[in-house]
Amino acid sequence: MAKTFERMLYGGDYNPNQWPKEVWAEDMQIFRDAHINSATINVFSWAKLQPSEEVYDFSELDAIVDMLSSEGYDIVMGTSTAALPAWMVKRYPEVSRTDYEGRHHKFGQRHNACPNSPVFQKYAAALAGELAARYGSNPHVTCWHIGNEYGGECYCENCEKAFRVWLRKRYGTLDAVNRAWNTEFWGHTIYDWDEIVLPNALSEGIPGADEEHPNTCFAGISIDYRRFNSDSILGNFVMEKEAIRRCDPDTPVTTNLMGTYKLLDYFQWAKEMDIVSWDNYPGYSTPVSFTAMSHDLMRGLKNAPFMLMEQAPSEVNWHPYNSLKRPGQMRAQSWQTVAHGADTVQFFQLRRSVGANEMYHSAVIPHAGTANTRVFREVKALGEELERIGGKVIGTTNRADVGLIFDWENYWALEYIRGYNQDLRYVSTIHEYYDAFYRRNIPLNLIHDDTDFSDYRVILAPVLYMVKEGVGEALVEFVRNGGILVTTYLSGMVDASGNIHPGGYPGPLREAAGIWVEETDALAPGQSNEAVFADGTRCVCGQICDLMHLEGAESLAEYGQDFYAGTPAVVRHSFGSGTVYYIGTHLEQAGLIAVLKIAADEAEIDPVIPETTPLEVTRRDGDGYRLFFVINLQDETCCIPESLAALPDLLTGEAAGAAPDMKKYDVKVLLDVVC
Repeated sequence: MAKTFERMLYGGDYNPNQWPKEVWAEDMQIFRDAHINSATINVFSWAKLQPSEEVYDFSELDAIVDMLSSEGYDIVMGTSTAALPAWMVKRYPEVSRTDYEGRHHKFGQRHNACPNSPVFQKYAAALAGELAARYGSNPHVTCWHIGNEYGGECYCENCEKAFRVWLRKRYGTLDAVNRAWNTEFWGHTIYDWDEIVLPNALSEGIPGADEEHPNTCFAGISIDYRRFNSDSILGNFVMEKEAIRRCDPDTPVTTNLMGTYKLLDYFQWAKEMDIVSWDNYPGYSTPVSFTAMSHDLMRGLKNAPFMLMEQAPSEVNWHPYNSLKRPGQMRAQSWQTVAHGADTVQFFQLRRSVGANEMYHSAVIPHAGTANTRVFREVKALGEELERIGGKVIGTTNRADVGLIFDWENYWALEYIRGYNQDLRYVSTIHEYYDAFYRRNIPLNLIHDDTDFSDYRVILAPVLYMVKEGVGEALVEFVRNGGILVTTYLSGMVDASGNIHPGGYPGPLREAAGIWVEETDALAPGQSNEAVFADGTRCVCGQICDLMHLEGAESLAEYGQDFYAGTPAVVRHSFGSGTVYYIGTHLEQAGLIAVLKIAADEAEIDPVIPETTPLEVTRRDGDGYRLFFVINLQDETCCIPESLAALPDLLTGEAAGAAPDMKKYDVKVLLDVVC
């Protein structure tokens, strides 16, 4: 990336076009008082910019850009292509999407364009190019924001034809497609490319499957459709980026991602993004470790600092229960984001809308139009802190010796299983393993399965159901060379097409794990077993129980109940110069933490600080110094750890130990100068 941010961006989505111009000057004064220095504009203005097929009108956007430029703002410029203008749908109905049920949509909603519509592609690319030609040379345009929260899917005829083209490129021949999808089953062999149809409710979809977790008769075609859909929508992003690059070769280009969002493979998207950005909206009951994991995933996409593109100043309007953020909560969540790698803090939105879908979503300026609010005072205080010490944060990095594999193709494949346990969920399982290290303040990088594993001492690979070509070999080589691999039940079972690896479970990992899994028991809600460790410790286990045979591994825990009582539940196997830990069942929290501590201790993995503390302690490293972010996200008051007490707090100028008691949502940013 040729151009980077020169300061920590603090601002967010700003829609002055929704307000009369006399309000704009008032906004500028209020934002100035809050130390806001950036604005994301033009995200949903396609209908305003292009009122008809032949006409562009940039007059209002010119005025907005001129105002923000004169105020010295960093402008995050949207391309406005996240929602179609009505005239386009009226004149070209094929630009709208067809849903999983086969219903072709009319005008409305957003994310409403078929990604494979030539009409959409023509006009979206043209608009992006016009914007770049007009504003790309403006030095205040700091970042391009293409689209908005890309997502969804389409099952129209355009997509069906494009899917066939995509399959030709991936497989080359129909014979290869038939092998990949195992179409001999049920006699579904394909003899002509035009016989391939999309796997929706009208074809291979299984009735009764819910929209978020659809199921199909053939995992292979469904996994390939997910790949194709992600690639198709990514193609729209790349198309607009290329249009921008023809006029502006340097300004960073991004779009706002959504954490663990299922439908798009963000590791593939990150390759096309200059900087990753994302929208962080935890609910009232979201575990703080899940939010931390989501930040680490966004950082892990490029193994680099990221942008927080959106967060709410207080409540959102689309959770089942839209609680206010408590005093200090927004500040603590913002600093948590920075601690995990963000170089920006931005809100949706800066002024609250008066109507439509998000009018009850909080903003820096409320409906009352006043700065005399609790939320504004907190926004202002945070802005002052970021302005004062943000320069110390920008460019620092997070490092970790533990890598946790998160793979979207595995996510899709695991949840297309026709069997085992319907309560098994990929993201929640990954989070359990993350949380076990988070509680000990051991940093993790969330990584893809094609990462160079040698950069880490421990690789966590829970429910690595799909082991693609080369991945099993890389993991085995990692262990052979001295690494510690932790994997689990339902790992190593299928290949990239969702077909079983012959030779016994866990497939390519069997030799390194030193076990053979003969059967897998699925336990229903209310059913459980127990894992009994060598020292007599017992912990509840359930959901999945692998019945395994030792092939060189040693048993660390055995099942305590049922006909497989006394057989291994958790094993350890020395292989080459390293070790594989195989956890054959879903352990309750205490048991999982205990096993992972054994693995981390074997690898000599140390927490960020030596003390045990309920405080979140995260570290970012700069050139000759380290920053420790200490945040109390617990309900009780906690004491600053002794190892950090002498370090100066950049927020107060005093030593951390001068005010050792940290109440809920208290934050310290500590500077440690190193030689």
